[in-house]
Amino acid sequence: MAYDLKFAERVRAELQGLPFVEKKMFGGLGYLVNGNMACGWYKNDMVVRIDPAKHDAFLKKKYVKPFSLRGKPMKGWLLVEPDGYKTAKQLSAWVKLGVEYALTLPPK
Repeated sequence: MAYDLKFAERVRAELQGLPFVEKKMFGGLGYLVNGNMACGWYKNDMVVRIDPAKHDAFLKKKYVKPFSLRGKPMKGWLLVEPDGYKTAKQLSAWVKLGVEYALTLPPK
């Protein structure tokens, strides 16, 4: 399985009522709001897109690490380990963070 079906259901519920698209990407799932990535799933971790200016501060949080493709960390993109989004409250906070940032970007 490329992604966790329960994770997908949980995120869809969080995004209900928003103009989001669920898309298969980078071997997992991405959730786009107005065409901009907000969050997703990659190799058992949650991907969250945030304001790049806040990147280093969030890396200090428990269960958070940089997201990198092809070995290069991407500023403003985080991976959250499963223990960091286990509860509904945790997941909701991460989804909200990603959505808030996606809404600051011009629609695609």
